[in-house]
Amino acid sequence: MKLIDRVWTCITYVLSCLSLSPFTELGGVEQAVLPPPSGHPNHGKPKGPSFKPPGGRLKGPGADFTCEYPSMTSYTFCSKPGNRSCWLTSPGFTYDINTNYETNTPQGIQRNYSFDVSDYWINGDGMNFTEAKVFNKQYPGPYIQACWGDTVTVTVTNRLRHNGTSIHWHGIRQWNTMQNDGVNGLTQCPIAPQDSFTYTFTAMQYGSSWYHSHYSVQYADGANGPLTLYGPNSANYDEGVDPILLTDWGHNSAFQAIQSELLYPTILLNGAGNITRYYGIPNTSVIPPIYRVKFVPKVSYLLRVINTSFNSTFVFSIDNHTLQVVEADFVPIKPYTAQSIHIGIGQRYHVIVTGIPTLTNSASYWIRTYQANCFGFDQGIPQKGYERNGIVQYFNGGDPDQNSNTAQPFDPTCRDEPYGSLSPIYPWTVPRTPANDPIYRFGQNLSVNGEGAPTFYPLAFLALNGTGRFDPIRVDYGNPTFLNLGNTGPWNPIWSVLTEPYNSSNWVYFTISGHQHPIHLHGHDFAILQVSNQTFPTGFNPNLSNPPRRDVVLLPPSGGYVVIAYKTDNPGTWLMHCHIANHAAAGLALQFMEDEAQAQQFWPPGSPAIMAAQKTCYNWNQWWGRCTNWWPGDGSLCIYNDETTSPDSGI
Repeated sequence: MKLIDRVWTCITYVLSCLSLSPFTELGGVEQAVLPPPSGHPNHGKPKGPSFKPPGGRLKGPGADFTCEYPSMTSYTFCSKPGNRSCWLTSPGFTYDINTNYETNTPQGIQRNYSFDVSDYWINGDGMNFTEAKVFNKQYPGPYIQACWGDTVTVTVTNRLRHNGTSIHWHGIRQWNTMQNDGVNGLTQCPIAPQDSFTYTFTAMQYGSSWYHSHYSVQYADGANGPLTLYGPNSANYDEGVDPILLTDWGHNSAFQAIQSELLYPTILLNGAGNITRYYGIPNTSVIPPIYRVKFVPKVSYLLRVINTSFNSTFVFSIDNHTLQVVEADFVPIKPYTAQSIHIGIGQRYHVIVTGIPTLTNSASYWIRTYQANCFGFDQGIPQKGYERNGIVQYFNGGDPDQNSNTAQPFDPTCRDEPYGSLSPIYPWTVPRTPANDPIYRFGQNLSVNGEGAPTFYPLAFLALNGTGRFDPIRVDYGNPTFLNLGNTGPWNPIWSVLTEPYNSSNWVYFTISGHQHPIHLHGHDFAILQVSNQTFPTGFNPNLSNPPRRDVVLLPPSGGYVVIAYKTDNPGTWLMHCHIANHAAAGLALQFMEDEAQAQQFWPPGSPAIMAAQKTCYNWNQWWGRCTNWWPGDGSLCIYNDETTSPDSGI
């Protein structure tokens, strides 16, 4: 099956490069879905299932979206309101919630999208933000919809004046497609202004996530949007709600904020907030309508909650409603109930909420998004009621009472959801002997460390490594790791490359010491073998039998360590970083070079992916080499060097 999947990955990649459709005009939304590539006309042959996915939009743009499996002629769609665990079934096999989606993926169709990234302005909360960078002139960006097994192709054109860009598809496995991970300095050079780049990946997983720029902190200026891959679910529901994106929001550019702080930060739900609610300062523009979702009594709704913040962990709740949690990141879990959920930056949760059965008239309830007490956040800084950022509305209910006392109790501690609650449906059993430490069996120890003053580049304050030295990462935009797969000598120390010369049957352990940082790994889900508030290696006792797994984990609230493990079955270079934007900018990251020998076989010199990367790098280096292109575009910074004009890590 793996060999077949690898062949199919290669075929779809080549086909996508040959079948790109032209751009829509600037500001246009997603392109129409294209039929799957086929070598033969249908001529009335049986077609596989085609259906509107459960949880999809019921009205408005995108409501006509369908899942299609034309080549799977022996299969039928099997999801029903009373059985959301099933997806496709045939006499010989069923794709459902118990399927190992890393080895068994249905064959969907091609989905093509086109994005333009441009400078823009956003009125998110009653105060204009004029330094925005957005997709297709909208914030959040266009909603990417696909189905389990589809091949997704997105062509991104950079219309920015003074920034490069690259787009990361957060949490997407990118199995054998490392070149599409979208991390400038690792998998590609930035896309230069007026240039374009095409990304293609297979939807091996299902669930909800987001896409975002990985060009330094650009995503926090608005360059992000939601993504849903429709598939089965671990509990039943009636209808779905479009993704709910939570973010903190400033009124200066994130590129300025990493050298100072966010100016007048507030909280937005799906791009809407209220600056007068957070600080009490007057608005200077019209306050946008508050985010609302309409409920009907007794109807159960699937909510997709995503944290896209600059530096905030949130506690999410709905007054008078219980949350049934069914998915963490892209991993279906055994359902559990909670009054609120903690959600770190980059994390996603699917929760099912049932409408109050006894309601017979209009009513409304607050959706609350408290900021957790991470890194000294003080609940006394914002005004009382700052967390009331959305409304669940029944019938024609208006706004809830400002003094409503129906809020769910919440814990402001900077923490993850309880370890024991995150039990995956499809189990992993992790071997006790990691390939990266077969004798002592601890794996490799990584720690977060910092310096009081920068020594490597102007904003180098933090690092993630196991060397015992302060080694903050800094990537080279003009010479990405992907174009150095044949490197035979030591890696440039500032690139923070940790080699993993193992194969697809091996597992590795990493112990990460620190506190409160949301650590994200690209290219893998990882098993969380242990979360400890002790000092490593005290109390080391990994859980190997179906441990929680996901792609973002919060380090313990008061310090300690987390032990993660994953199989080294995805050749290439993969970034691990703190998802607090200014921490990553300050150097808190490293990259794993996984099975470099296999990666060289996948992407030899002259291969299509290498040539595409070289073209992008040539265009970037040409553009960056003209200092009059640097912000603010008047040549005033030509007297400075790269380090002054790009003072951070670059990731």
